[in-house]
Amino acid sequence: MNISIETSLEKARKLNRLRSVPSDYELENVKKELLALMQKINAQIVCHYYVDAAIQDFAISSGGVVADSLEMARFGKESNAEVLIVAGVRFMGETAKILSPDKKVIMPNLAANCSLDLGCEIESFKRFCSNHPNRTVVVYANTSAEVKAFSDWVVTSSCAVSIINYLKENQQEIIFAPDMHLGDYLKKTTGADILNWDGHCVVHDEFKAFELKELKSRMPEAEVVIHPESPASVIELADFVGSTSQMINFVASSNKKKFIIGTDNGLIHMMKKKAPDKQFFEAPTAGNGATCKSCAHCPWMEMNDLRDILAVLRDGRNEILVPKEISYSARKSIEKMLAFNQLKDVPKNRKTL
Repeated sequence: MNISIETSLEKARKLNRLRSVPSDYELENVKKELLALMQKINAQIVCHYYVDAAIQDFAISSGGVVADSLEMARFGKESNAEVLIVAGVRFMGETAKILSPDKKVIMPNLAANCSLDLGCEIESFKRFCSNHPNRTVVVYANTSAEVKAFSDWVVTSSCAVSIINYLKENQQEIIFAPDMHLGDYLKKTTGADILNWDGHCVVHDEFKAFELKELKSRMPEAEVVIHPESPASVIELADFVGSTSQMINFVASSNKKKFIIGTDNGLIHMMKKKAPDKQFFEAPTAGNGATCKSCAHCPWMEMNDLRDILAVLRDGRNEILVPKEISYSARKSIEKMLAFNQLKDVPKNRKTL
């Protein structure tokens, strides 16, 4: 594994181990003070499905949003708030700032990173692309502002298939970065000519096909719902593959009662809220031993804490800043994605091929 990724992961794990669990009384006091402060400065929380359940619930009750990265980007851009509190990982904060340059964007912890982002350093990526100058550069949202600025298109897992199909229809050969598993899924699903960057998500890369097959055999009545950042051998066992929002929509609309979920286990909280009469089981990873780097929960996402949100909002710390020239170029690629999704009918659910 990339040294910078391993170092960042260990820092995240250490912080998470040392953090105390708040009592219900402390949590209620934090919520009251935080809500009053947010109302005073006109702030909203924009958070991802993978963060702590307490943050998700508070975001909704305070008028914010819990969403996938595409909807987070849309919501932040259209929000009337003067301050956006992004609970997630760093690239999400950068995307919010790029789309809302006049708003103040803060994050509870600036060290909350992403293995896909860290594994696609801009200069290395530029050298890679320079060897294939005729290819259209498509990057996943899980990348730095610099990589987005260098790209032709930005995609999320909820719109990637439609955009890749569009590029294929226009006879364009593609470089896709940074997730090799998502790139392989897009190549298989669309038949497009895709050259992948070699990166992966530390959470999804750990799902194991052999163990999943064993679990399926013990639970034949359960549907397997998988995120496309997972290895191909895992995706092959799925009844449904989609983005986080698409996964939620699928389990809510399915007539089945049991589901095996192959993504960060933070998503299960929202699934239970949308389908309280159904049961959800985590897809197996390497287990809770020494070889398990994430155990189906992103250590960087786990760094988000309501107490930290209150602290940075109170102190005015942890503002996300993106240089103007980088922001301008990145915004063009992101807004191209948003405009495409307004014009195209992107399916809410997509079966595997």
